[in-house]
Amino acid sequence: MPYFDAASAAPLHPVARQALLAALDEGWADPARLYREGRRARLLLDAAREAAAEAVGCRTDELVFTPSGTRALHDGIAGALAGRRRVGRHLVVSAVEHSAVLQSAAALDAAGGSVTEVTVDRTGRVAPDTYAAALRPDTALAVLQSANHEVGTAQPVAEVARECRAAGVPLLVDAAQTLAWEPAPEGWSLLAASAHKWGGPSGVGLLAVRKGVRFAAQGPADERESGRAPGFPNLPAIVAAAASLRAVRAEAVAEEARLRELVARVRAEVPRLVPDVEVVGDPVRRLPHLVTFSCLYVDGEVLLHALDRAGFSVSSGSSCTSSTLEPSHVLRAMGVLSEGNVRVSLPMGTAAKDVEDFLAVLPEVVASVRERAGAPAGTPAAAGGEARELVLDSLGKRCPIPVIELAKVIGDVPVGGLVTVLSDDEAARLDIPAWCDMRGQEYVGERPAERGVAYTVRRRS
Repeated sequence: MPYFDAASAAPLHPVARQALLAALDEGWADPARLYREGRRARLLLDAAREAAAEAVGCRTDELVFTPSGTRALHDGIAGALAGRRRVGRHLVVSAVEHSAVLQSAAALDAAGGSVTEVTVDRTGRVAPDTYAAALRPDTALAVLQSANHEVGTAQPVAEVARECRAAGVPLLVDAAQTLAWEPAPEGWSLLAASAHKWGGPSGVGLLAVRKGVRFAAQGPADERESGRAPGFPNLPAIVAAAASLRAVRAEAVAEEARLRELVARVRAEVPRLVPDVEVVGDPVRRLPHLVTFSCLYVDGEVLLHALDRAGFSVSSGSSCTSSTLEPSHVLRAMGVLSEGNVRVSLPMGTAAKDVEDFLAVLPEVVASVRERAGAPAGTPAAAGGEARELVLDSLGKRCPIPVIELAKVIGDVPVGGLVTVLSDDEAARLDIPAWCDMRGQEYVGERPAERGVAYTVRRRS
């Protein structure tokens, strides 16, 4: 069964498995102790740190291992903010950062600090000058991911780093999605990553802090990992993480070129094979193994289950698969279609045949999901009725039903006529404008209604 969700967790690399089993026998003792078993464990820990530091491009005394990538981000942000508290309590992040970063930003805001979210364009990319404009004299820290985990867009980290350096602001880079493929981008002051993204075991993250960056670890003091990651280290997992990082980086050049070709095929073929699909993310400056697309008139959770039954494990940022019924914050910030969202992220070693098989079954699966939802089969019919405006009550109905109902009735007003959709589904704020853009209709705008929001569309064709 093809597994296409490497952006969430890559399959355990064979080198990681071998290293993990070996370290279970050799690395069980406390590396802080002076007896032979402790010294042996310490040698393993030092070797793992050296390998990870080489991959990151930093000194060994700048890098510590944490219990997860999320913990690395939380601790990195908290420590940098505390270390620079005399400068101020202002944090700059992009609007498409990982939820771990946005959680830290929310905590700072709740504690009386201030946060600026830098907007992105429709591909999910920040503009360096826009990012620079967000920096202030009281900015203590800036955060930017190296590439987006949902849509694959690579960020201009080096350019943003230059702006931060000119402003005297340290930049924390979330390199979780790129560290397997390339050296860390230039200019970072702090860097975080997570082993399960590159084929290492779960439960291991890394945090690197450049010498000279003011940093004050938060929480009770602990003598381990320079006080930045308290508690007994999971040494077998750390050894496996470092070994697998070195292994995947050695394979990355050949695999990157191969997977980039497979992803390019998916990007080209999906819109050709499936009607009413929007491929999102930057088509050029992107991760080599990830592609995301959204399908009109599709319930994302139903689609993912249908693909799973067809033998393909994929992920989604769609609001339809979220218990909160909120659109993905990434898709929302980009202003793209959120319904029926599918993320395909290929692990290293993915066979071309698996991708071709996916493309072969996708059209039938999407058509089946649309049919069960009662979606329109094609372009709305030619003009019909007399009314100049039609009000469509979709209150209480969730993605993708409001857009499906809009598509069904747009032909009931003459060209130039209006359809107003009443909806209390947050996803409609993204999906209705996106539908208009895809179907050549005019999105007039939105206004508050007695219940929910009124979205108005003018028929153009």
